[in-house]
Formats: sequence, C-alpha cells, structure tokens
Amino acid sequence: MVNTYEYEDAELLTPAAERVVPVLARLIDRARDAEVPVIYANDNFGLWRSHHGELVEAALSRPHADLVEPIRPADDSLFVVKTRHSIFYDTPLSYLLRQLGAGTLVLTGQVTEQCVLYSALDAHIRHFEITVPRDAVASIHPHLEAAALEMMECNMGARIVEAEDVTFRSAPGPAPGGTRGGAGGPP
Repeated sequence: MVNTYEYEDAELLTPAAERVVPVLARLIDRARDAEVPVIYANDNFGLWRSHHGELVEAALSRPHADLVEPIRPADDSLFVVKTRHSIFYDTPLSYLLRQLGAGTLVLTGQVTEQCVLYSALDAHIRHFEITVPRDAVASIHPHLEAAALEMMECNMGARIVEAEDVTFRSAPGPAPGGTRGGAGGPP
C-alpha cells in the first residue's frame, strides 16, 4: 500500500485503494493498540538500491500521498521489501514471523487477485492460519477479487471477514524491542 500509483492499471486500482485506506488505518491502529506487530511487506518498484524510508518518501511526494499518509509506517514498524507478488518470495518474512511466534496472519493490502492471493497461498503452505478482511483489500478487477477471496477461503482455509471482526491477540514469544508479537500486517 506504500505506493506511488504510477504504473499501468493504477487508475483501476486507486478507487479501491481509496475505499480501503480508512478501514486499513483503523485496523492498523487496533493492532498497534493490542501490541501486535504490523509488518509492511512492500514492493520495491525496481528501486534496488532503495530502502523502506525512501519508498515511503517517494510515495508521500506523489499525487496519491493521501492514500499513503493514513497508513504510513511508524518509526518502529517492521518493514520487508519484496521483489515479486508474494510477501514470502525471496524475503526474510517467514523467519521473522517464526521469531515473533506468529501463528495467524491478517493479510491486507493490494492487489487482492494478485499479491494478497499469492501471499495467502505461500502462508498456507508454511502452515500459518490466514485471516483476510474483505474490506481491507483492494483489487484491480472486482470479479477476480471475489474469485480470489473464494479461493483463499475454500482452498486455504482462510477466514474471510470484515475488518471490524478481526480480533488480535499477542503471540507467546518476544518481538524485536521487547514487545510481544502476533499477527502480520499489510502486504
């Protein structure tokens, strides 16, 4: 969701992102209040020498900064830069989640029929339980989003819920910085 929206199909995605951002901002606040880590897993957009701070700054300097500011990572947020669709592909996320003691992931973000779906599949094969708040994911093609949510529910046992129905609980192990860990956050 930390995004400049300067690519093909962005004009199809921005209306869905506009709908999702307020819901996602409230969900992130609830996770933080429950002391559950919010992990940003974000595309690097081909900026191979960039780090997460530069990605955030670039997104905030573009015309769609209003879609990033409400969900902007806090200074102590965990951030994984991903290279492809899945949050697990060539990233240290699986290791990080195990260190945090996470058993359930709350997957949010964009694009439901691509990144969220592929991340859910990779989470499933790693034996994580999956929750996807349908009102906290954005799609390019709504008919594919519906199919993707159905696939996650039927094929991966994902709980498909409204964001207000997500409950957070701390995981048993310590997280970085001495806080207790739990479910993950936006891909």
